[in-house]
Amino acid sequence: MAAAAGVSITTVSDALNGKGRLPEATRRHVREVAERLGYRPSAAARTLRTGKSGLIGLTVTTYGDEPFTFTEFAYFAEMARAATSAALARGYALVILPATSRHDVWSNVALDGTVVIDPSDHDPVVAELLRQGIPVVSDGRPAGSLPVTAWVDNDHEAAVLGLLDHLAEAGARRIGLLTGTSTDTYTRLSTTAYLQWCERVGQDPVYEAYPAHDPCAGAVAADRLLARPDRPDAVYGLFDPNGTDLLAAARRYGLRVPDDLLLVCCSESTVYRTTEPPITTLSLKPRRIGTAVVQLLIDAIEGLDGDQPVEQVIPTELMVRTSSQRRPPRTTVSAPRSRSGG
Repeated sequence: MAAAAGVSITTVSDALNGKGRLPEATRRHVREVAERLGYRPSAAARTLRTGKSGLIGLTVTTYGDEPFTFTEFAYFAEMARAATSAALARGYALVILPATSRHDVWSNVALDGTVVIDPSDHDPVVAELLRQGIPVVSDGRPAGSLPVTAWVDNDHEAAVLGLLDHLAEAGARRIGLLTGTSTDTYTRLSTTAYLQWCERVGQDPVYEAYPAHDPCAGAVAADRLLARPDRPDAVYGLFDPNGTDLLAAARRYGLRVPDDLLLVCCSESTVYRTTEPPITTLSLKPRRIGTAVVQLLIDAIEGLDGDQPVEQVIPTELMVRTSSQRRPPRTTVSAPRSRSGG
């Protein structure tokens, strides 16, 4: 390979692994030769040379030892797929770790680094991994003083304020919230933004909180919210199943969506394109986040990061559908009377 490219073995290694201070033309030339020859660096050789396993982890620790299969949710599935592709592109394999608060269950896996999704306040797993010198990149801004290596997140405050304004512009006068009981940053920042919006517009908050890892609890919370005497005329649900939970609860109470109740939920699921009616969703762009967290983690593993934590903010997108667009009142237009000739 080095002979074919006309460079040293070290230059080949640096070019293919993104290291060293090579001219971009040299790096591109080596990669083109490697592609033409079908050359792939040996993972086993790299492990012997660097002492690294080439394995990085991905997990959710927020819900501790609760039975939470996070890959069944659209956000986590999309994020994991993008993260897997980004890792393979740089010669690493991604290991999906169980959602647990016990770091010792991973002791048999030699990880070079870990991505943790939405760590909670004072997360013991993150603290222990960092104590062991393992780089940790967070999908979600860490709360408090949790010293992660880097993080990637959305601007949750701006996203929530924007969608609440969207509902108000559609005619909502009392907007409710379905939120969670956990202390992760996504839940905390989103709920705080809702409360601040209510204070700004002079609306009393109307919300229900439930443990987000329990789908049955979500359906119960949606029912409670629509059964309240101060029932909202619009609802934002923070979690993936909230859209279908709220649709079902609305039907039980004889509420028409969007005529009587406007709905928005945060979800990446394509199901909401075909519900009756289609539901407006907030997309957190998990593919972009999955790619970004892996790039930051591998940079940290390979010593390509700086001395300060790296922070990236990914924009969200509100996918507006029928559920949040109140129909204009119907008007009846009479046909013009025919005039008889005379």
